[in-house]
Amino acid sequence: ANRDAVISRAPEQQDDRAVSLRDASAVYDLLSITLGRRGQYVMLSECLERAMKFAFDEFHLWYQLALSMVACGKSAYAVSVLKECTKLRPTDPTVPLLAAKVCIGSLHWLEEGEQFAKMVIDLGEDAGESLAKGYLALGLTYSLQATDATLKGTQDELNKKALQTLERARDLAPEDHQIILYLSLQLALVRQISDAIDHLQEALQLCKDDMNSLHLLALLFSAQKHYQHALDVINMAVVEYPESFSLLFTKVKLEWIHKGPEEALVTCRHMLQMWQMVYNVLQQSGSEKGSSVTEAPVIKKHNGLHLTLPDAHDTDSGSQRASSLAASRLEQAMSEITVQSSTMKQGPVKLWTTLEQIWLQAAELFLEQQHLKEAGFCTQEAASLFPTSHAVLYMRGRLAEMKGNLEEAKQLYDEALTVNPAGVEIMHSL
Repeated sequence: ANRDAVISRAPEQQDDRAVSLRDASAVYDLLSITLGRRGQYVMLSECLERAMKFAFDEFHLWYQLALSMVACGKSAYAVSVLKECTKLRPTDPTVPLLAAKVCIGSLHWLEEGEQFAKMVIDLGEDAGESLAKGYLALGLTYSLQATDATLKGTQDELNKKALQTLERARDLAPEDHQIILYLSLQLALVRQISDAIDHLQEALQLCKDDMNSLHLLALLFSAQKHYQHALDVINMAVVEYPESFSLLFTKVKLEWIHKGPEEALVTCRHMLQMWQMVYNVLQQSGSEKGSSVTEAPVIKKHNGLHLTLPDAHDTDSGSQRASSLAASRLEQAMSEITVQSSTMKQGPVKLWTTLEQIWLQAAELFLEQQHLKEAGFCTQEAASLFPTSHAVLYMRGRLAEMKGNLEEAKQLYDEALTVNPAGVEIMHSL
């Protein structure tokens, strides 16, 4: 397709150029389907980049390139391409909507996201069903800007604008459960918990098994200190979405508060088992793809990776508390994976940050029980994954503080604060 392309802009070659573009588009469409099914989005984006030499003012190929960039994680590049797409098709609301989504989610470019959202809103009725989504995107940018703001007055003003914008989105699409969910979230952020629950129940009537709505409902119940209700909801959500680590982390927190750290350690063990299952699936899919090109760091890991946390209610020994048994078996699990954890990692970074968070959560539970040795093992495993993580440095500081090593703790807190200057817990401990 590249070799036979007609790139001359001469008027007499207009027909040849149209035929060339049609043939090339057909080839690249087939290539997109083939590589997309194999998850080889990096290779696809590279192929589409080469097509740009004959894609002048051709929306389809530009948009295909933008989608491939989004899929392979080149978010900044994708936004640049989407800007060109908006120039080629200024009346299409889906293009700035996608750009706003990438800016808000992957890049946290809130000003750019606000501009793209306003492009959709400026289309008015011509935006059709996308108009409500435009207001939703704008409301989210205001809400996130409020979170980032440091002055109370600025926060209040942005939160008010966010609430008004989201209410406008809800008026335009009263049966869109996603819009109602974000409206409920915004109400929760401004501490209107009862109103947030009322709206959330409407969202759940429209989509009874929506994971995010169930998750938020559990959090709202916990904000009202209705911990058993919150646990009931989160358990219901976990049944529907057993592989959601965000739900499981919330379940750990609720169990810790409502039932104690021993119960929460049981869920930590389950999370490690779940993580191992996900890891094994990725290993198998990676070996099947073979030559698949990805942006994730490629790493060799031992196939025998084994992560376990024992049952906190194990009654093998009447002279030991269940948490002590959990700690001893955790130490055994540590020894099995120390070598693997110290090697480079294979798969998406999020997978490994999740494992780090699981270890740190277990460490925090052991600290609560004054099991410093076991907490140290968990912290060491997290440190072997991301040694300069502010969360790891903070946990190491807490551990040193509980051991009475205040100078070491201060140094670790300082290092954690250097990595994360906005860490309130770090500053409090320091």
